[in-house]
Amino acid sequence: MPVPQRIRRVAVVVAAAALLIPAGTASAAPARPKSPEAVGYLGAVSSIDADASAIGTRVLREGGNAVDAAVATAAALGVTDPFSAGIGGGGFLVYYDARTGQVHTLDGRETAPATADENLLTENGKAIPFDEAVTSGLSVGAPGTPATWRDALRKWGTQPLTKVLKPAEQLARKGFTVDRTFHTQIANNAKRFSAFPSTRSLYLPGGAPPAIGSTFTNPDLAATYAQLAATGADALYRGPLAAEIAQAVRRPPVDPAAGLRVRPGKLTAADIAAYRTEERAPAKTEYRGRDVYGMPAPSSGGLTVGEALNILENVDLGKLSKADYLHYFLESTRLAFADRNQWIGDPKFVDVPSAELLSQRFADTRACLINPKQALDSPVPPADPRNPQPCAAGATPAPTPYEGENTTHLTVADRWGNVVAYTLTIEQEGGSGIVVPGRGFLLNNELTDFSFTPVTPGVPDPNLPGPGKRPRSSMSPTIVLQHGKPLLAVGSPGGASIITTALQVLTGRLDRGLSLVDAIAAPRASQRNSNNAQVEPGFLDQPETADLRARGQEFSSAPAEIGAATGVERLPDGRWLAAAEPVRRGGGAAQVVLPWRWPWEKK
Repeated sequence: MPVPQRIRRVAVVVAAAALLIPAGTASAAPARPKSPEAVGYLGAVSSIDADASAIGTRVLREGGNAVDAAVATAAALGVTDPFSAGIGGGGFLVYYDARTGQVHTLDGRETAPATADENLLTENGKAIPFDEAVTSGLSVGAPGTPATWRDALRKWGTQPLTKVLKPAEQLARKGFTVDRTFHTQIANNAKRFSAFPSTRSLYLPGGAPPAIGSTFTNPDLAATYAQLAATGADALYRGPLAAEIAQAVRRPPVDPAAGLRVRPGKLTAADIAAYRTEERAPAKTEYRGRDVYGMPAPSSGGLTVGEALNILENVDLGKLSKADYLHYFLESTRLAFADRNQWIGDPKFVDVPSAELLSQRFADTRACLINPKQALDSPVPPADPRNPQPCAAGATPAPTPYEGENTTHLTVADRWGNVVAYTLTIEQEGGSGIVVPGRGFLLNNELTDFSFTPVTPGVPDPNLPGPGKRPRSSMSPTIVLQHGKPLLAVGSPGGASIITTALQVLTGRLDRGLSLVDAIAAPRASQRNSNNAQVEPGFLDQPETADLRARGQEFSSAPAEIGAATGVERLPDGRWLAAAEPVRRGGGAAQVVLPWRWPWEKK
């Protein structure tokens, strides 16, 4: 429905009045309320945290664009969601430019040291135990997040880093209210956090996690943000801060009394100084007349989501029973993950057949393997997208290795129609566990996303470590255009399950007629070319589960909730709808600049 002229004038007047309200600082008590859905004009922000979403919305209200707000929101998440993301990590950003109608991507993935080789994560010819690699300097890659913020603002933003970082600096200095998720994440990692004095003093004051409802401050991070704001992101890549990061990696600041073996890493200040983001052509596929854009390699997200959508293209998911729909959904990702594992790695080191993986011709040769009445046996062998043969596959399966599940995603749209989908991470919950002494942020353990040894012995693995190489990722920030204009944007945390979550949300919204928030809330299943799909308890409670099991679908309980997605959608009348997770991880925070619902609409 078009917006009446009178309503437009009211919106402009209200927005102008809002610009005159003095900017406030984040208050630690009471905690900001969260809402999984917000609808209105002039822009939208959705993230896992209410303080972060409020900061992003404030940037939009004060005239910033979607990129400015995305960076401000991400910086705030580095304060309130530090066990998922921060300046010690990396990520991927997808941006729709309303002026040009073009979609851009920025690769801020961490990189391995220049001295790394394919044996980086082995010892005496065997893979290092995963837990020992996680909490180590060996797993730390050169951070990409500060460079992502710098380069995104330079390319597409309207405000300087100095201004955009200020709200997060204030939040770190003045504090926020500890919720159950923040408290639990520290408790989950208390043993390894306590091994590092710098981490222990920040997150385990008095030997215990901060109490729920208390105020948490991080003055060291506030000072680090202030330094980045004053001198630019290069402050992290050159000079004392780079040297301090390298020192923490090469000589992990572990308490000898902790009795924890912490392997030193190889990252140097020169490796950090050599870090560069990469602007890459997006992965693009057409789905039911819409253009779906995502991240290309070294992320496997855009390519794998795209292949799965192409596999599903010739099935009318909207007319299927729910059990049939779920069966096709599970089979599509089973097949797409088989191909992902065989072909995708850092394109600087591996010849990734991106166009072929996204071709409808190749997808059709995979789709014909799906039996509507019987699940495929897993692991399914990959096929060769360069030489597609109908209903044929290779002889040797390529199983999916484990990826850390703790990441965060934010989605932003502005009054001009620009859209950002941004997924960022430090990998495991709490990353490496190492807080850089005196700096207030955790270092990533992103190099554990490499294959420690070849997944399939005797078969070339595209994701082995290498000098300066970027590990494969599953992050899937996604923007969907309809007739060249934004329709929706989504993304999620969750390690390798990010891909299946993104696909489930997209098909739930585009095919099954769910609202965006209901598509985000739906019980999750994640089939990643294994015998059992990981599922949430709510998925098993559905009446369709018995039907799926009769077709040979097998399930195992997920170790935790699968994902905590966020998204935005452009409504036909020009309003933005922001959607966030209603329950997982304590629920997300969807906000708009000027809330507006018509009297006849449900709240």
